[in-house]
Amino acid sequence: MLALVLFATLFFAAPATVLAGAPLQATSFKTAGDANHVRMVLDLDREPEVQPRWFLLRSPNRLVIDLPPTQFRLDPKDLTARGLIRGARFGSPHPDASRLILTARGPFSVESFDILKNDDGNGFRLAVDLAATSDRAFEQALADQAIETGSTVSTPKSDRIADAKKRFTIVIDPGHGGADGGAEGVSGTLEKTVTLAFAQELKAVLDAEDRYDVSLTRDTDVFIPLDERVRIARQREADLFVSIHADTIGVKGLRGATVYTVSDKASDPEAEALAIRENLSDQVAGLALPDADAEVADILVDLVRRETHSFSIRFARTLVGQLRHSIGVIKNPHRFAGFRVLKAPDVPSVLIELGYLSNPKDEKLLADADWREKAAGSIAKGIAAFAGSRAGAGG
Repeated sequence: MLALVLFATLFFAAPATVLAGAPLQATSFKTAGDANHVRMVLDLDREPEVQPRWFLLRSPNRLVIDLPPTQFRLDPKDLTARGLIRGARFGSPHPDASRLILTARGPFSVESFDILKNDDGNGFRLAVDLAATSDRAFEQALADQAIETGSTVSTPKSDRIADAKKRFTIVIDPGHGGADGGAEGVSGTLEKTVTLAFAQELKAVLDAEDRYDVSLTRDTDVFIPLDERVRIARQREADLFVSIHADTIGVKGLRGATVYTVSDKASDPEAEALAIRENLSDQVAGLALPDADAEVADILVDLVRRETHSFSIRFARTLVGQLRHSIGVIKNPHRFAGFRVLKAPDVPSVLIELGYLSNPKDEKLLADADWREKAAGSIAKGIAAFAGSRAGAGG
């Protein structure tokens, strides 16, 4: 009887106390962000007695998080793909530990990894910020990890990306594609067809110079989300990102090329309207826009570096000078607005509207192989001038 009284006293005196050795309770899993930056939050009932550890794995790119014994009471629907994270799974590799594995769409870096106390005082959360990066940076992180912890095997030296100075790298982005046809010309020409044909022409011209590494975000009629296009540019360590478009407009007689750079504030109502239309491409193709929270949005804004922006403007002005004397440009040909596809924080980026499919003359020229070759040559000259200036400035 005495033993029962003592047990009852100890058990009921402190109902909120967690029994020693009881597993953590993971009550929810949330992600927010896009293909370039994402935050993962794992809600826990208390602060872990042992600090969680993480390490990287390749093929595919993964973040492995080791936790003390944990019961995962998660909604499977929350583990679906979102932004940079392609999927998540959890389990217990042995009785004394639990593991959460995040699989990414490509190489990434761990920007922060913190255990934080919830603002309402109830429980804690594991908050992890990931950012898309290049293959080179991910391989270096793996090599550093192997030296520091031995958690994984580094890539053999013969397989590592060469440390020699790489060639100037250009990623060309044919706008739209797949279910997203883009604008339609007066004779039925689809923007997605024009942009792909021109991007392939431009790549051929640049490849012929044998001084650049050039690739396309798409080389077939497929849909690629806007943020994924940006991630591709960053993964390939692009020195320049050129997005190709051919819009329509309700202004009768307006024709000629326009070059856009990114800005929070649009240069004019037409530029703002165009950015809104282009930024809706994901929704046109049936893809919901990422519901990034304000904290992630602030990170995105902070990461748009002034230096990258100035390089984008410099290239845009060079490009306008070339196009003005070859295929013709509209009035005030360098404009700016909040294009999502131009928001790579470390890649100078421009969007080129080759002309207006709503103008019969422009539509005819856009379908003409000789005109495309001439326009591609002008853009290639602009790229050569920009690449030369970057090389002269030390990259």
